[in-house]
Amino acid sequence: MRAQFVLSEIGVGLRRNLTMTFAVVVSVALSLALFGGSLLMSDQVNNMKGYWYDKINVSIYLCNKSNAQGDPNCAKGAVTEDQKKTILSDLNKMSVVQKVTYESQDEAYKHYKEQFGDTPLASTITPDQMQESYRIKLKNPEQYKVIASAFNGRDGVQSVQDQKGILDNLFGLLNGMNWAARAVMSLMLVVALMLIVNTVRVSAFSRRRETGIMRLVGASGFYIQAPFIMEAAVAGLIGGGVACGFLVTARYFIIDHGLALSEKLNLINFIGWDAVLTKLPLILATSVLMPAFAAFFALRKYLKV
Repeated sequence: MRAQFVLSEIGVGLRRNLTMTFAVVVSVALSLALFGGSLLMSDQVNNMKGYWYDKINVSIYLCNKSNAQGDPNCAKGAVTEDQKKTILSDLNKMSVVQKVTYESQDEAYKHYKEQFGDTPLASTITPDQMQESYRIKLKNPEQYKVIASAFNGRDGVQSVQDQKGILDNLFGLLNGMNWAARAVMSLMLVVALMLIVNTVRVSAFSRRRETGIMRLVGASGFYIQAPFIMEAAVAGLIGGGVACGFLVTARYFIIDHGLALSEKLNLINFIGWDAVLTKLPLILATSVLMPAFAAFFALRKYLKV
């Protein structure tokens, strides 16, 4: 097979169906950009989970004089020194506990003022209204229920709260957004495949005389099909290149510059460039193979060779 012939036929086919080729490039670019974006979103969520789950605590809030009057869990009054010592001793004996930190009312008030000092409610809060607490770092964040079952309902304990539950809601929302992006990506992928099939069909129909002559002179099926398959692959590759450009540009302007989320949201551990660059070869390979296979199967039906 002469490479020059194949390349010339690719150029002819792309020029003849310029509008549909452009539509293929755009649909492939959008679908693969969403595909790459969903992969990066999964990496980001997993990265955040690993970062935050390692830092979350279980908090045991103790009864004080303020909530002893209206909270049924503190009906027996504010926590005593003996009860605090017993709770701390029991925590230190538990194998699931890695570290225990005590927070006094004054420390809790200081932290509250740092976070909510600008709100109107902050001026009405006094240190004696704050709760003492034990902040427990678990060896495995999934073992929160062990702490909850051991200390909920105990004298002097107002409540046991797990910060993991708050994070689970956040990660659930992020995962939901990720699956929505994948659904849109799947729809765009179907549209791209349909456009590829129609483009190949139109191209094969417009060159039916040439292919008929090639059959008469004994050209093989693959020799006849190759230009059409390569046309789809080239259009897909262009779309894949555009998709890669979208991802690189988005990472640059959203995280590093422009919006500069890495500077504004210091508490979020964003994915690095290595995560983006490792996805680009997969996107380019998909952009070539997907249209090529779609064209190959379309030609089996529309080009009787």
